[in-house]
Amino acid sequence: MQPLWSPSPGRVSHTQMFTFAQSVGRPDYPALHAWSVQDPDAFWPAVWEHCGMPGRPGAPIEPGDWFGATRYFPEAALNAAEVILDGRGATADAPMWIEVDEAGGRRVMSRGDARRLVAETAAALRADGVGVGDRVAAWMPNVIETMVLMLATSTIGAVFSSTSPDFGTAGVLDRFGQIEPVVLVAASGYRYGGKQIDCRDKLVEVIAALPSVRRTVVLPYGGVDPAVGGTTTWADWTAARRGAEAEFVQLPFDHPWYVLFSSGTTGVPKCIVHRTGGVLLQHLKEHQLHADIRPGDRVLYFTTCGWMMWNWLASVPASGATAVLYEGSPSYPSPNALFDLAGRERLTYLGVGAKLIDSSRKAGISPIEVLELPELRTVASTGSPLSVEGFEWVYEHVKADVHLTSISGGTDICGCFVGGDPTSPVFAGEIQRPALGMAIGVRTDAGKEAAVGERGELVCTQPFPSMPLGFWGDDDGGRYRAAYYDRFPGIWAQGDFASWTEHGGMIIHGRSDATLNPGGVRIGTAEIYRQVERHAEVAEALVFAQDWDDDTRVVLLVRLQSGVELTDEIVAEIKAQIRRECTPRHVPALVVAVDDLPRTRSGKLAELAVADAVNGREVRNTAALANPEAITAIARHPALSSS
Repeated sequence: MQPLWSPSPGRVSHTQMFTFAQSVGRPDYPALHAWSVQDPDAFWPAVWEHCGMPGRPGAPIEPGDWFGATRYFPEAALNAAEVILDGRGATADAPMWIEVDEAGGRRVMSRGDARRLVAETAAALRADGVGVGDRVAAWMPNVIETMVLMLATSTIGAVFSSTSPDFGTAGVLDRFGQIEPVVLVAASGYRYGGKQIDCRDKLVEVIAALPSVRRTVVLPYGGVDPAVGGTTTWADWTAARRGAEAEFVQLPFDHPWYVLFSSGTTGVPKCIVHRTGGVLLQHLKEHQLHADIRPGDRVLYFTTCGWMMWNWLASVPASGATAVLYEGSPSYPSPNALFDLAGRERLTYLGVGAKLIDSSRKAGISPIEVLELPELRTVASTGSPLSVEGFEWVYEHVKADVHLTSISGGTDICGCFVGGDPTSPVFAGEIQRPALGMAIGVRTDAGKEAAVGERGELVCTQPFPSMPLGFWGDDDGGRYRAAYYDRFPGIWAQGDFASWTEHGGMIIHGRSDATLNPGGVRIGTAEIYRQVERHAEVAEALVFAQDWDDDTRVVLLVRLQSGVELTDEIVAEIKAQIRRECTPRHVPALVVAVDDLPRTRSGKLAELAVADAVNGREVRNTAALANPEAITAIARHPALSSS
């Protein structure tokens, strides 16, 4: 297989990955990665110094009595907000954030103004009695004030958590109700796809159900008046704190920074508590080495405040770059919206979900025909496996000379297990490399290391800095251990079905908890999607296992392009493609056309929720879904009736 793209020698020599490898005496990425996991006591201090973490880190690793008890830099003290605002010494007039919305609105905030607003907001929090360890919750769009609130929360040592305004009341309470915030900041509304959505009635319900909240602040947004009884507007809340000086509390490396939430499609979301230093150090490593983000760069990841990529984007200014915040639909007012924005804002790094790339491909758009993107060095994809065709589309229709980096990690670690390497070639359908410092492996069901090309469970065999502190409310750690350490005792199991490639990269075959087992043979759902998505008639597909005749049968649901009907010929073509490129066991027993497919609010297809509904099991948290009505329609489909 020939690579789709290879960096020129000149480009390689200008990357931070190359500079770092040379500084530690390693000639190439395989040697650098091997050293990073074989000598973590040397690797992590080298990352600390290279990436501009402040102060003296002290001893790097303090082993614990089990994997998750290992501590990193136990003697270090820092404040994440201070590091992010400083931006490796960026000037006060340098842009910290650029905020853009789907209607064309645009705001720019300098680092100097950001520092002042963070100080004022931190003072407002202190005035409300918020202290170290208290929780501050944001039910907010992806705007500057949300970033300010997070940094202000971090400034005083409180713990930040966020979700997006498209969540309904139940979804918000399932999350914030567990962590009992003392301050809630919410937007009065938002816009999406040209529509105005009023959040005030939902906010009244949320306030009534969160007795821990002492102050509710409302940000006017989306053209919706902020007047809600018993609340304070953002402007009034911060007005009395004008001129406040920043007072950054120096905190242990392991102090809680964020509470992030699992998707919650199989029950109440897990509240994952993340440590300050571990997440920040991982982000700096990923930004500067894997993503080659540099001072002065402009970085956009399309995300909401309910997805971990928002937290990843929030750390970008620590590397001296500008974080570009986009709020709204990625395809409004046209399918080219994000690519047009990349041109207007001179982005150097554009990150999107794999589904957006595939939907852009299916829509037939070709940004390269109407746009020049001379500054764009990197396009990133995550959220689900990116198809071979998706890789090819980026190089044919976005930019030929660009580093396309497919990355995979999770909310669980607020970072990446595998990702990009700007010094190595890109092969279609493959994630380039295991991330530095991450001892990644693939294990068979028997617990043995899988051979190249053999599918198995993605694992990490050594501790790493951004392991969660645990789950909120899980006092004995039992649920935390069960989630990641029971599958293969003593090591981390991520829950992804994966295989190594001959190039030293990785293919993710889907979630292992959604793996199909017809006839006892394990099949990754992503393998089927890769073939189905080649059919122009199919806009989107979801595959699951239905209990059938004392076994399971593979069912493929397809949402077709507008005006297309599912014919016997299309079904035969889909099945033939899957049989030819995969195996006969991959071929679905049934192909069913549906009007819509359920997805989480971060855009991931809800395979397990569909399987539960069709198989008569309770779907325990429909509030986590953006379109739960799709589940009901699928469960009632006559073709799926077992009677």
